[in-house]
Amino acid sequence: MPVVTAKPLAGRVVVVTRPRPQAQAFAGLLEAAGARVFLVPTIAIEAPASWEPLDRALERLGAYRWAVFTSVNGVEMTRRRLEEQRRGSEALRGLRLAAIGPATAEALHALGLETEVVPEEYVAEGLAARLGELIRPGERVLLARAAEARDVLVIQLEAAGALVDEVPAYRTRPAAEDAGPLRRALALGKVDVVTFTSSSTVRHFAALFPGEDLSRLLRGVAVACIGPVTGATAREVGLEARIVPREYTIPALARAIADHYASRTSRPNDAT
Repeated sequence: MPVVTAKPLAGRVVVVTRPRPQAQAFAGLLEAAGARVFLVPTIAIEAPASWEPLDRALERLGAYRWAVFTSVNGVEMTRRRLEEQRRGSEALRGLRLAAIGPATAEALHALGLETEVVPEEYVAEGLAARLGELIRPGERVLLARAAEARDVLVIQLEAAGALVDEVPAYRTRPAAEDAGPLRRALALGKVDVVTFTSSSTVRHFAALFPGEDLSRLLRGVAVACIGPVTGATAREVGLEARIVPREYTIPALARAIADHYASRTSRPNDAT
């Protein structure tokens, strides 16, 4: 008879903190590896305080040489505003396009748009370094992204001579989630991994437990972060990431979690 190999996450409980509409693909990857997924969205994506800056930029796309996107959300919100203006995504075809990573590039591809630049390291610093090799001084760049994003990309592009118009395409807010079920699961030792896919998910997770020692609350729980920037934010709130993939993508994060447990033979919720 063939040997049945247990899935690496069999019996493990993994908390996913992504926004609910975006959590399903990640949850599916974890479940395929045997995990039981506990959805606890810590953020929600919503419209910026005003659409005017983005609308004004889209109305004068001819003034830009580049459009830079740092998330799938930025691509989607830009598509929606073009649609509101009764224009299609083809309005962006005259621009050189850059994406922070493969998921963002795929979102552009789904709109019939080809991305010219995707950095080897999927963080703002990597994108800025790659664009710094290509952008000529005086070229105007449209950067449509989250209202509360880090400044590093703008600073480095402007240092390279680019004229950057940073406009809010969306904002994140704390999700209206009841922390009670998660608190009880943590207290009972029924959580093995808590995952974070952005700095916002970390900060709003911490906000669910104001004034508490998160390292104590998550004792025995492995913290998994999508990349070093998110990992640094986790450290700021008192958590140390045990799992960080080499490639900063959702599929790679799911694989890294599975690999973390693949060679373990001890029972679920042992010391991680």
